[in-house]
Amino acid sequence: MKTWSDRAEKKLTVYLSHRPKLYALVVGIGIVLFWRGVWHTVDNLHRYYYLGPSAAAGDFLTSPWWDGPLSLLVGIIILYFTGSLISSFIGNELILSGLRGEKRLTEKTESEVEMEVRAVSDIKDSILALEGKITDLEKKVHNHHRPS
Repeated sequence: MKTWSDRAEKKLTVYLSHRPKLYALVVGIGIVLFWRGVWHTVDNLHRYYYLGPSAAAGDFLTSPWWDGPLSLLVGIIILYFTGSLISSFIGNELILSGLRGEKRLTEKTESEVEMEVRAVSDIKDSILALEGKITDLEKKVHNHHRPS
């Protein structure tokens, strides 16, 4: 059963996917707000633990204590509802390789890396051979349909 948040995320994602520039702008704002919230929250925690509670309170009009957590929360909400929360931070390729059960490059042995390089090279050679065959077929078709 889908929750209201799943439906809202789906509707927003579909809407924004047809407007890529707006999508990029909204996700960009979400990322900036997220990291601003992290930054300000850590600064406030630093002030509180090293300078004392009175220093952390600061001037309520210029830097309220809730400024950082609020930015963090708004950034998370924007990224969640645009479907970008996870992919913004760890990337799509990393997610896909994890789902496929692939090892990280640093975990692979030299022989595994060499085997992958050979496989890619073989695929490249096969594609080049197919290109040659297609070119030959195109020439034959062209010559066959040439007026006598």
